[in-house]
Amino acid sequence: MKPKNLLILLLLTLGALLVHGYHPWAEDSELYVPGIEKLLQPQLFPYNSRFFETHAGSTFFPNFVAAMVRISHQPLSVVLFALHLASIFLLLLACWQLISQCFESSAARWAGVAMIAALLTLPVAGTALYILDQYVNPRNLAAFLAVFTVAGTLRKKYWQAGFCFLLTAAFHPLMAVFVLAFCVLYAAAQYTDSQLSRLACLLPFGLTFDPPSAAYHQAALTHSFHYVTRWSWYEWLGIIGPILLLYGLCQIARIRQLPLVDRLCRVLIVYEVIFIPPALVLSLVPRFEALARIQPMRSLYLLYLLMFLLIGGFLGELVLKHHVWRWLVLFVPLFTGMFFAQRSLFPNSDHLELPGDVTSNHWAEAFVWAGANTPNDALFALDPDYQKLPGDDEQGFRAIARRSTLANRGSDAGAVSMFPTLAEEWLRQVQAQAGWKNLQSGDFQRLRDGFGVTWVIVRTPAVAGLDCPYRNAAVAVCRL
Repeated sequence: MKPKNLLILLLLTLGALLVHGYHPWAEDSELYVPGIEKLLQPQLFPYNSRFFETHAGSTFFPNFVAAMVRISHQPLSVVLFALHLASIFLLLLACWQLISQCFESSAARWAGVAMIAALLTLPVAGTALYILDQYVNPRNLAAFLAVFTVAGTLRKKYWQAGFCFLLTAAFHPLMAVFVLAFCVLYAAAQYTDSQLSRLACLLPFGLTFDPPSAAYHQAALTHSFHYVTRWSWYEWLGIIGPILLLYGLCQIARIRQLPLVDRLCRVLIVYEVIFIPPALVLSLVPRFEALARIQPMRSLYLLYLLMFLLIGGFLGELVLKHHVWRWLVLFVPLFTGMFFAQRSLFPNSDHLELPGDVTSNHWAEAFVWAGANTPNDALFALDPDYQKLPGDDEQGFRAIARRSTLANRGSDAGAVSMFPTLAEEWLRQVQAQAGWKNLQSGDFQRLRDGFGVTWVIVRTPAVAGLDCPYRNAAVAVCRL
């Protein structure tokens, strides 16, 4: 690749970072970062580590990041930031490699790549996924590897595609399933359309699962994206809309005599149709609720990524061309809108939470204090819905404080949906914390007697009778 193109990709990477922000301890970092921290310091998280170690054990991600920390001798926060930047750059590079096979004009290629850079944090229908998260995690690394896999398949470089697929599986086994399904469909489509249609019918819908437990059902209910029939109407548009858009792109590709793009769009349509039936079964038949572990509608992730790449390509080819003002009219509002959307998601946190910066989020401030002023074997309890409370911005306690905590209804419920053996203990701990905002000192003593809780985090003003060595405008950290 020419140095000039690499420079443009680097500038797009930095622009994407500034637009979409960086929040290394938010959302699913609560599942993935503690796994890394425990590898680096095994004495951490002596309690309840199974709620994040189940995820850590199913991906090479924690081992890879921990190895990078040891090799570089840099703090974890620095390594995570470097990997986040690298994941954006490599995703854009992979998109450039793929779209270069679809379009000959540079305008189409750069418009497609710029479209992805602008829409990194676009929600993928009702799946609770973005094209790329605002922090590094296994999905971010699997994203560019998945695109490289597809690009290799399009070029019939199956050894390269196979290698990238194996790396995808190492970092995110579930996403690898979707990538494999798409690549198999695409390989079949290179023969005849009829074979492609038949392949769409050869699906493993006959698989059965043991009926889920009541505890598992409670955990799965906390993640509505598992149930496609509970999606809002606009989220259903995220299923129907791509089929219509891709059909339209097929027609344009045929008119423009772009057979590869035509085939790619048709395969994406069949690919999406394949995963809709199991998603409906999951929502409608209680016996199959354990299909939540497969999360079939997350297949839309790869579809959205490729679809918007192609949409950008067609806009560059047919509309933008080499007219600078047209590029500005499209991308300035797009980047600006995505920036303000991200600010609305994290209103109480810095837009860029860079390594070494002091956090401005009150909840995160309390978590930092807890990590610096309590022993490694401390066991915390806090509102099981704390990540959804106003002001928290989904900042993760375990990831920031590096201390054990009782199970929550956010990230831990997600772990249960993937690993049902955790369900009973998860429900027991969550039920023990029910009605958190109304708990009194005697209730906290019950948590100490029943679970060994030694510290609690409560909203300001603190509960009477608690010893709270730290408090700020939002929360207090109290010793039992």
